Amino acid sequence: MPDRTVRILAAAVLVLLAPYVAQPYLQPLLYSADAPRVIAARGDLAQSEQTTVALFERASPSVVHVFAQSAATGRDLLDPDDEGGEQSGTQTGTGFVWDGAGHVVTNTHVVQNAARSGGSVSVRMSDGEVVSATLVGLAPSYDLAVLRLGRVTKMPPPLAIGSSEDLKVGQSTFAIGNPFGLDHTLTTGVISAVRRRMPTSAGRELSGVIQTDAAINPGNSGGPLLDSAGRLIGVNTAIVSPSGASAGIGFAIPVDVVNRVVPELIRVGRVRNPGIGIIAAQEAASARLGIDGVVVLRVLPGSPAAQAGLRGVDPQTGDIGDVIVGANDRPVHRLADLTAAIAEAGLGAPVTLKVERDGRIREIRITTAEVAENRR
Repeated sequence: MPDRTVRILAAAVLVLLAPYVAQPYLQPLLYSADAPRVIAARGDLAQSEQTTVALFERASPSVVHVFAQSAATGRDLLDPDDEGGEQSGTQTGTGFVWDGAGHVVTNTHVVQNAARSGGSVSVRMSDGEVVSATLVGLAPSYDLAVLRLGRVTKMPPPLAIGSSEDLKVGQSTFAIGNPFGLDHTLTTGVISAVRRRMPTSAGRELSGVIQTDAAINPGNSGGPLLDSAGRLIGVNTAIVSPSGASAGIGFAIPVDVVNRVVPELIRVGRVRNPGIGIIAAQEAASARLGIDGVVVLRVLPGSPAAQAGLRGVDPQTGDIGDVIVGANDRPVHRLADLTAAIAEAGLGAPVTLKVERDGRIREIRITTAEVAENRR
């Protein structure tokens, strides 16, 4: 009897273990998908996804890939491709259609080497067509450049223009460009900060710059930064990253500056910088002396500042003359505040300065005039 019980128990255990042992062999036979699987219904995209897709489809045809060649040779065609950077004198970047006449906006630093060396610029449209482009004008102080397209089979529509004056931190941003040569890449993010300051190649500090965490990489330079309505709010220009790749901090030139500078480049090929004719002291030196404002180091002879009676530092004694602490009812803490107020007023416009002299604040009215890049 005990032997029979043992046999029964052993048989039961074997029966229970059989499926476990056979499972690796039976599962492929029973469940292998050896034919195309049935496609599951997707359903509608989320509303946010639909909005982003529509924005890209509407804006991307107006975004182009810019190739600036410093010294084009036939041998360049044999070199390994190096999209998104420099190879054999080629700089690549992004641009976008500005108007129906075929003007394209990009960054100065994308095309300036080609411009200086008499090189060539070509543009690849969103449909793949490659056309030549001529340089209309450069504005190094704003890192903006304007090109004019050659004969295009179908001219894309210009991007809608927004405003950068009322931007809020947290607003959605959309950047379209050609990072590392990958055409028409969309990245998204938010406005991380506004009214940043950024130095340009002309030795000028541009104020009102937009900071975004939308991924901006080499090749995105000159591309559009859009708001959720698909309007242009900035031109992507730089990143802050030790590695040279996106680290979540990118900068864009505000569209209000672009909308002022680009028409002037189209009209006269350059930007006539308004100024008052002063040379300012170094900000670090002013800060060491505990001075809050722009110290007038020197007044240029015959300039609006000279005509208004502004005083610079006495070259004999080193005594400080005038410190500009306000402009058009706005405080001036540093040179970028002053240049922003002057640029906003425009060429030949009056600017009311608050000037500290001998411990007293006085108002001086000055009319701006055209000045060289490195003067104010």
